[in-house]
Amino acid sequence: MARPKGNPADQTLCPVARAETVVGDRWTVLVLRELFARNHRFEEIQAHTGATPQMLTARLKKLEADGLVTRRVYNKRPLRHEYHLTEKGAAFFPVMFALRAWGETWCKSPRDGLSMNYTHLSCRKPAGLGPICQSCGKPLHWADMVAERTPKYQKERDARWEAFKAAR
Repeated sequence: MARPKGNPADQTLCPVARAETVVGDRWTVLVLRELFARNHRFEEIQAHTGATPQMLTARLKKLEADGLVTRRVYNKRPLRHEYHLTEKGAAFFPVMFALRAWGETWCKSPRDGLSMNYTHLSCRKPAGLGPICQSCGKPLHWADMVAERTPKYQKERDARWEAFKAAR
């Protein structure tokens, strides 16, 4: 029997199967994490994801082709781009926030503590793990929150950035 041609997700109405073809690998999720953290430059994204340049280039091109990311020139000579979430990309935030909450709850020791603290701008209080603000009970949206890394997580990221720069 001949196999169907094209994307296997095109053979189903299942939205999970279709979404998985866009965001269903580790590197893509980590790239999106960095974009939500407002890291827009290739080097920043590479340093904090650990992706090779080829892997990162491929993921950014795919995210751009799928309409989640747009490139913006920030330097003409040499030509350099920043990567920004589109409306479609920003709409992935509830998924990312839920993945964070699940990871904080089930994939870490309680003694590790949280990696990020989110403040809900509407009430100016801790947002918690969402999707509803633990302080005021309103739904959480990316544009209405400020994230702050805990000192321990910031130290980890700083070390990763320094190691990246030293290796160049």
